[in-house]
Amino acid sequence: MVRSIKNPKKAKRKNKKGDESSSSSSIPSMPTKVWQPGVDKLGEEEELDCDPTAYNSLHAFHIGWPCLSFDVVRDSLGLLRTDFPHTVYFVAGTQAEKPDWNSIGIFKVSNVSGKQRELVPSKTTAGDSDMDTDNSDSDEDSEDEEEGGSATPVLQLRKVAHRGCINRIRAMTQNPHICASWSDAGYVQIWDFSTHLNALAESETEVPRGASSVFNQAPLFNFKGHKDEGYAIDWSPRVAGRLVTGDCKNCIHLWEPTSGATWNVDATPFTGHTASVEDLQWSSTEDHVFASCSVDGHIAIWDARLGKSPAIYFKAHNADVNVISWNRLASVMLASGSDDGTFSIRDLRLLSPKSEEDKSLVAHFQYHKHPITSIEWSPHEASTLSVSSSDNQLTIWDLSLEKDEEEEAEFKAKTKEQVNAPADLPPQLLFVHQGQKDLKELHWHAQIPGMIVSTASDGFNILMPSNIQSTLPSEGV
Repeated sequence: MVRSIKNPKKAKRKNKKGDESSSSSSIPSMPTKVWQPGVDKLGEEEELDCDPTAYNSLHAFHIGWPCLSFDVVRDSLGLLRTDFPHTVYFVAGTQAEKPDWNSIGIFKVSNVSGKQRELVPSKTTAGDSDMDTDNSDSDEDSEDEEEGGSATPVLQLRKVAHRGCINRIRAMTQNPHICASWSDAGYVQIWDFSTHLNALAESETEVPRGASSVFNQAPLFNFKGHKDEGYAIDWSPRVAGRLVTGDCKNCIHLWEPTSGATWNVDATPFTGHTASVEDLQWSSTEDHVFASCSVDGHIAIWDARLGKSPAIYFKAHNADVNVISWNRLASVMLASGSDDGTFSIRDLRLLSPKSEEDKSLVAHFQYHKHPITSIEWSPHEASTLSVSSSDNQLTIWDLSLEKDEEEEAEFKAKTKEQVNAPADLPPQLLFVHQGQKDLKELHWHAQIPGMIVSTASDGFNILMPSNIQSTLPSEGV
């Protein structure tokens, strides 16, 4: 974020009257400093502007009603894509004013343009303007059009009617056209969106917002066995079709796929938490092992082969544990985010089912001051994760980083700037993204290294920070 004057003309009028030596066209420049959201205060005539040079790509759009949850849909366009423009597919569930106004959106965003920027940026010039983030606007100028496509992404949307708000939605990894949705009416539904995804793949025509028709489609499967609504849901990354769902009455149900596109849901739930189950995550290495977190402040590790009680159950935070993420590249690492704004990293090898003392904590961060709403490890860098919070910040962290005064001095020399970072700023903090209100959920794109998508009350952002440099596998590996 760049600190700037809201109204330069008004600011100039505040110059001391009769001061002939002051230039009427110049505004005093402020010394460069690190802006700390929630700590630093803006002056009466100041506002924060987005610096487009901090991003390789940044786009904003919305599909109508706010979406509490969404998921990235895997596609067949390439496993590791680095060249602009990009095309991405999503599913999202709305939070409409009335139950009958809700829908599940299946949408494609194509022509996502951008530009690979230098790690050490050159000095900002007068030509660098503010970044527009209106619907389907981008940060790219005419120069970027030559390198990564035209400036405006193309949004194509299809809607499927859904009675009630969608608390959470997830696409199956192995068969991404199959999606599971949690309704605030208390039921979980499985959908087949292959028809809609195929139609989007064949179409290049942008649909004006509000003009897209709503399709009436029956779900493949509808489970009403939960005693209350819920938010926790996760597809197994190892066993196609295997699913776990958790509700606000502390219960977790295991779903097993059967022939004929249906599921057998175990009527006897997994129990052990004393309050609402908020999130679930399958292990990436064990077929029958998953983790859960709860309003009771605990995290539980379950093994479905050992019965319906937790194999390990431990106190993780001093407040509600809202979200968890199991690292797919370093399977011993589990991240958790709490209602008190903290998030933690644990090494599961240090957990013991026989000891009440938690020795697994390897990192604990108190940067955010409001509830953590989403947390997710990067699918391309084992030490990198992203976090969103109710403080309207999306942050990216690299746990492998440590403070290096020699490296900082070298960077300052290259940029010819003296930036004095606050002493309490964590060295692992890699990037801070702002501009969205009431952030709810984020996801990395598994096929486009460095791309993050987030949803908030005012719509979606697609962002690719310029300092996120993924180490891609060599060709042929």
